[in-house]
Amino acid sequence: MNIKEDWKKVKSVLEQGQASTVYCSIATVNPDGTPHITPVGTVFLRDDQSGYFFDHYAEALGKNIDQNPNVCIMAVNAGRFFWLRSLLKGRFVAPPGVRLYGKVGRMREATPEEIEKIEKRVKPSQWMKGARLLWSDFTHVRDIEFTHYKPITYPVMMDGMWPEHA
Repeated sequence: MNIKEDWKKVKSVLEQGQASTVYCSIATVNPDGTPHITPVGTVFLRDDQSGYFFDHYAEALGKNIDQNPNVCIMAVNAGRFFWLRSLLKGRFVAPPGVRLYGKVGRMREATPEEIEKIEKRVKPSQWMKGARLLWSDFTHVRDIEFTHYKPITYPVMMDGMWPEHA
């Protein structure tokens, strides 16, 4: 599998998964070597096998990245309609999820374009007090350079969805 050749599809699968759950899971390694997973709803992908996320609340995530920048980001489509349709057809109607592997950079100030993207994403929920408390005042991001990916696969219902299932 080639991340550069497959990027458009990989990006679409991650974005569909994130849209269905509102977050991606970011796996890092704690200082003691144990795994740590953080749900992050502010992951954005670019068109060049890179992305970024807003480093806002996740203290352990940032500390882990500062000591070991390797991460795995996973998104799975959890939409009920997606699963119902797939189960009724006996075949996934689209790939159910993907894992992206890469390295995360140091925290930096977000650009005006990045701020605009997050504000657009959270705007529909800003009428709620909790949304305003959780999803406002975004200022800093971390860039991610992706090196490879692994699709979420099942032994059945996947024919032709990814290169090894073609």
